[in-house]
Amino acid sequence: MPVLSDTQIRELVHIEPFASNEKRPGAVSFGVSSYGYDVRVGTRFKIFTNATSGGTAVVDPKNFTNDLFLTIDTVETGRDHIIIPPNSFALAETVETIHVPRDVLAICVGKSTYARCGIIVNVTPLEPEWRGKVTIEISNTTPLPAKIYANEGIAQMVFLKADRVCATSYADKRGKYQDQAGLTLPMVDGISAPNHSQATTPPVQSHLLQSHLSQSHLSPVGTH
Repeated sequence: MPVLSDTQIRELVHIEPFASNEKRPGAVSFGVSSYGYDVRVGTRFKIFTNATSGGTAVVDPKNFTNDLFLTIDTVETGRDHIIIPPNSFALAETVETIHVPRDVLAICVGKSTYARCGIIVNVTPLEPEWRGKVTIEISNTTPLPAKIYANEGIAQMVFLKADRVCATSYADKRGKYQDQAGLTLPMVDGISAPNHSQATTPPVQSHLLQSHLSQSHLSPVGTH
């Protein structure tokens, strides 16, 4: 199962917008590399908080609702970054839309710049014929607040070309995350999806999160 090179990625994988591999002083790198593609994180983030309006928070993959997050868009805050509280995480979306070919599997790995700061990126493999923007999970494993810079590199996609074409692709089985237009919360087949369309966090949650972060001596994200 060979790894696609930069020229093969250009030819075989649809990535929009596509960026070349060049030095960008002052920014976390992104664009095509020798054997991969470094994607950028977008401007919209959902930052996890256990301070909710519904009582004690429970992380439930079958009912992972929007009130477990504070939604931040750096376009609205006018800042170039968000802050993830200590030992917490955020969900985000890639700038790029990716269409994976039928005979290719994409694996995501974190970038060294963030990994060396204790910030871990996790994405499950992009299956053959998966399409959309990628929802990524960014974990701050440190006891300190961590900055994540919008519109800059966040992770690298490595594309593996199979020896044979699969019998059933992600498109064939109508995967639940197909054609997602951006940041998407967890879904389980057969269970009604949570409300993903809520653009802002309820005021009570913002107030609770502000109190929670102040106890950690961390200014609330996006308030100044």
